[in-house]
Amino acid sequence: MPDRHRNFIHGEWRDARAGLTFPDINPSDTDDLIGFFPQSGPEDVDDAVAAAVKALPSWRRTPAPKRAELMFRVAEIMTRQKEELSRLMTREMGKVLSEARGDVQEAIDTAYHIAGEGRRLHGITTPSELPDKWAMTIRQPIGVAGLITPWNFPIAIPTWKSFPALVAGCTVVLKPAEDTPLCATKLVEVFQEAGFPAGTVNLVHGGGPQVGAPLVRHKDVGVVSFTGSSEVGRQIAESCGRSLKRCSLEMGGKNAQIVLEDADLDLAIQGSLWGAFATTGQRCTATSRILVHRSIHDRYVERLAAEAAKVRIGYGLEDGIQMGPLINEGQRTTVSKYVDIGKAEGARLVCGGAPYREGRCARGFFFQPTVFDRVTPAMRIAREEVFGPVAAVIAIDDVDQAVRILNDTPYGLSSSVYTGDIVRAFRAMSDIECGIVYVNGPTIGAETHLPFGGWKDTGNGHREGGVSAFQAFTEEKTIYVDYSGRLQRAQIDNQPGS
Repeated sequence: MPDRHRNFIHGEWRDARAGLTFPDINPSDTDDLIGFFPQSGPEDVDDAVAAAVKALPSWRRTPAPKRAELMFRVAEIMTRQKEELSRLMTREMGKVLSEARGDVQEAIDTAYHIAGEGRRLHGITTPSELPDKWAMTIRQPIGVAGLITPWNFPIAIPTWKSFPALVAGCTVVLKPAEDTPLCATKLVEVFQEAGFPAGTVNLVHGGGPQVGAPLVRHKDVGVVSFTGSSEVGRQIAESCGRSLKRCSLEMGGKNAQIVLEDADLDLAIQGSLWGAFATTGQRCTATSRILVHRSIHDRYVERLAAEAAKVRIGYGLEDGIQMGPLINEGQRTTVSKYVDIGKAEGARLVCGGAPYREGRCARGFFFQPTVFDRVTPAMRIAREEVFGPVAAVIAIDDVDQAVRILNDTPYGLSSSVYTGDIVRAFRAMSDIECGIVYVNGPTIGAETHLPFGGWKDTGNGHREGGVSAFQAFTEEKTIYVDYSGRLQRAQIDNQPGS
């Protein structure tokens, strides 16, 4: 009998008030029912936020280094449980085991990094313009943080948000994706084992309209951090804007890899394969477009298609498997729709383009690695986020044209350029309109101690990762201390003749 799991509110595991549940199914094998989870509603959100509000005064007064000590414990527990968490993730989300291990390792690295920042959380000190006066800034927690996370990195992304929020002194309510509720549950169990006080970490399962929207609108939630589609992100921004609530958005991408004629071809092919087909293309940083110099275009496409056809598809817990399933049937239908759109627009389907149903894969949501050629920048498959294993190859004449095409998209998350020419590399680095640029590397592979985020429709200016992650969860306070013993008026008493 599959396990029945619960929400976590004020240090207790609870059923949804309405008693409803939803199933969690293995995307590699729909016969594998992982468990049942609470189909929560606004009343459960109210309970979780109330618990976070109650815990906030004590938690925010806890010295940041002491909050960080608990985060070090989280890192130690996750290190000990890494293999268990990784195998669970492959079963629940579908990514192959090596990638799942990377997902958990990213969470471990984030824990150690953010915990270390607990002894810094730097403000600034600066000279006052007046004598015998001190000037400085500090950062203080906003309050209750509502965290809404996706299914593609079901442990790493919740940690990008919850770890800095907690070390900053916020309390959190986490609403994970319905496709990966067990990963979130296991993460919260780690918080519980590490000794976080009741109410500092709360978990509410359920759908966007029933849980996500009430969490965003809740009057006692001071900051919302969301990762997901640009469409939903706009709705969240509008809701937060009405009450001037802090809002951090990490949304879509239509990332491009530029391959110039002097590139190391073998390296660039490897980068294209990893960037386009890792996590079955279900990354906001996935390589959706490949802009290849015309002089090497035909050879590049031929080699890319040949390598894509060799990718081993299957259940990610099996040895040698390189690509797992899409997350659900709805996403597979979306990818199939975009393949049809590409063909109708006149692009040439070079390889793939159909669901993969051989052997055991007939019970999952698998799709072939797909490459389109003869793509123009105006085609929908070159402009819209597919979120699947589909790469669109566009021929270019030079680096300037490549950068113009790369920038001609509503998104601006990640990019890469392959070249041996340092001048052209730096020109691309300067002119590309993205939050992340790689040189001679794929569009995926962000490191936890550096800022992560994008321009334009990809985000709203906040960053995750690195010390920038604290900005979303804190308010900056400027403090002046005048020890002169007399009234001093800034901009008045410091002028000649005053």
